[in-house]
Amino acid sequence: MKCPRSAAVFASLLLAPLTSSAQDTIHVAYSERPPYLMPQADGTPTGLTGTPALAAFTGAGIKVQWHKVPSNRQLAMVKDPKALNCAVGWFAVPERMKYAKFTKAIYRDKGWLLLVNNAFAARGISSMDELSRQQDIRVLVKDNYSYGGLDKFVARWHPVVAVSTAATVKMLQSVAKGAVDMMFVSEEEGNYILRNEAGPHAANLRLLSLKDMPRGPERHIMCSKAVPDDIINRLNKAITFK
Repeated sequence: MKCPRSAAVFASLLLAPLTSSAQDTIHVAYSERPPYLMPQADGTPTGLTGTPALAAFTGAGIKVQWHKVPSNRQLAMVKDPKALNCAVGWFAVPERMKYAKFTKAIYRDKGWLLLVNNAFAARGISSMDELSRQQDIRVLVKDNYSYGGLDKFVARWHPVVAVSTAATVKMLQSVAKGAVDMMFVSEEEGNYILRNEAGPHAANLRLLSLKDMPRGPERHIMCSKAVPDDIINRLNKAITFK
């Protein structure tokens, strides 16, 4: 039987901020989210945002310690105003700009799609305007995520929103089983998960492209306020994305 005191100590260590033991070391967090981010054998990331992020830190000559942690933990790291922490692949939305610094974009999504089940697809909804007039739709969103230009649309729309902290593969299972009707995915992620992660659920899932979907947002390296502007400038000079 696990000792309650030991469990409490372990939890406190897990939640402790990742501060830098050397002033020239930046702690950079990411979570496994293909095709954007996948861990390599040495702990560094690869993928649509992982590869350019790694190249930027390497090209800028910045000493880095990589951490594979959940998205909410990444936000906690970046919100720490005293720790030299960064995270890979985040949108530069106004709320985050209050507590974080952002580099230039390292990638831009192709566009948004709806990942829906077959029952929802049968409704034949073809535009964002038509979608906004459906008040009974159950939308699954990721906790503390931004959906770029879709955030304001959802706020005006007022659908039934379910919030999840689960991995994307678990979220798509909720859509396939009919617990919710749909979720927003980028074109890149939607195509990847249907091909590689949906498994037996793929038969009950569809990707829909609606008229007037907002343009795909840019993704950045997001850093805490403690990270010096010189580091951000060096990263910006090393980023090659146009």
